[in-house]
Amino acid sequence: MDFSVPQETQLVLDTIRRFIKDELQPHEAEVEEVQYVRPELARELRDKAKALGLFAMGMPEDVGGGGLSAVDMCLCEEEFGFTKDALVRRAFGAIPGSLVNCVGEQRDKYLYPAVAGDINVALGMTEPNAGSDAAGIKTSARREGDDFVLNGTKHFISDADVADAIIVTAVTDPSKGAKGISAFLVDKNTPGFTLGRIQYMMGLRATNHSELVFDNVRLPKTQMLGPEGSGLYQALSTINKVRLGMVGGRSVGMARKLMQMSIEYANDRKQFGQKIGDFQMVQAMLADMATEIFAARMMVLNAAWETDQGMDPREKVSMVKYYASEMLGRVADKAVQIFGGMGYCREMPLEQLYRDARVYRIFDGASDIHRVIIARSLLKNGRQSL
Repeated sequence: MDFSVPQETQLVLDTIRRFIKDELQPHEAEVEEVQYVRPELARELRDKAKALGLFAMGMPEDVGGGGLSAVDMCLCEEEFGFTKDALVRRAFGAIPGSLVNCVGEQRDKYLYPAVAGDINVALGMTEPNAGSDAAGIKTSARREGDDFVLNGTKHFISDADVADAIIVTAVTDPSKGAKGISAFLVDKNTPGFTLGRIQYMMGLRATNHSELVFDNVRLPKTQMLGPEGSGLYQALSTINKVRLGMVGGRSVGMARKLMQMSIEYANDRKQFGQKIGDFQMVQAMLADMATEIFAARMMVLNAAWETDQGMDPREKVSMVKYYASEMLGRVADKAVQIFGGMGYCREMPLEQLYRDARVYRIFDGASDIHRVIIARSLLKNGRQSL
């Protein structure tokens, strides 16, 4: 089995690494402080990324994207872990994968402009009473002639404040359960659609989340994305790649950054007349970091490789999501311990990274949910072939 990174992939990674260092990291302090990315800065970063072929890298080539494989995107996401999520979204794009289900005029209005970076499209699934239980949504779309009338509320919707359109899941046939959920493309200026308050979070500042309110929003059937009843399937069919990349790969990248900072500090900081890196307890924490990062990275790349081979490693993806996010939490905690009081101080970037790391154990299915998925698979299928 060849674990080497192809030369063309390495060139992409080197370009991303330079771009993050030169173009994104200088804006991190401002974005963290004001909690948004200035529109003019967002346009500038997007245009520079597009010029280098770094925009929409994970979208298929036949719709204008970079066409990178799952393995390649996981490696890219590792690099993204070295800067703020909000800057990554504005520079490299945050395009819902289910947009590929657009047909006819939908492609010209939503898909191609999103992949080109001309519009922003968000995904609206989560509701106050339906987080990990994606099939438990209450937002409804009632058929009236050739139209659908949308009513309900969403929350925690990433990028809704900058979106030109939102893919919204709604119940079209309550009798069919998960198969009675459909997806709709809703433009931001549609009558009856209101953007609620921005829900500021403990971490990931400037990756803003918002409430959405739909009050008798009338949509022609041409705004339905994909066949009726396929809304949940569309959303979940692309989520494995999201979990592998944006959670698995990104967790590895963030953990690598934390370890790098910890190594440098352990070599510089002196206590009791010697570098703290000479103390065995600090050495043990660094060794634990490196070992866990390596383990998570191999898990991510193995599951991504199986995805690229057309396999469906959903249990492995749950293992990746669970282990990589928990690993990041442990690495962040050890980094704060190594830095001591300075690690807890807002003057140091470590405090921000510690806050950012916490949510990875929650979104895209909390760790507890993924442990249940893994256990149920084992109980149903017996010993898993790994």
